[in-house]
Amino acid sequence: MLIKIKESYRYIVAVCDTELLGKYFEEDEFQLDIKKSFYEGEEKNKEEAIQIMKEMKKEDATFNIVGKKSTQAALEAGIINEKGIKTINDIPFALVLL
Repeated sequence: MLIKIKESYRYIVAVCDTELLGKYFEEDEFQLDIKKSFYEGEEKNKEEAIQIMKEMKKEDATFNIVGKKSTQAALEAGIINEKGIKTINDIPFALVLL
């Protein structure tokens, strides 16, 4: 997984499955654009990603999560629940504003 943390008025945490970086998906009127400029960050394994997400949750961060591995890690970290996951072309994603 790739994780990128941006600092704005609050932290923005972008998490995506590595193989999805730079890809674009469209279904009906919805699009999912996994731009390198937004999602390209440090490569992390599942345990590291879960720990980072738990830490950033304490900071009231905003999360943008894309991909099966990334959404599963976010579920395990307690960032999202099953109801918060949507899909476009079978690619799961979630947006979280804490």
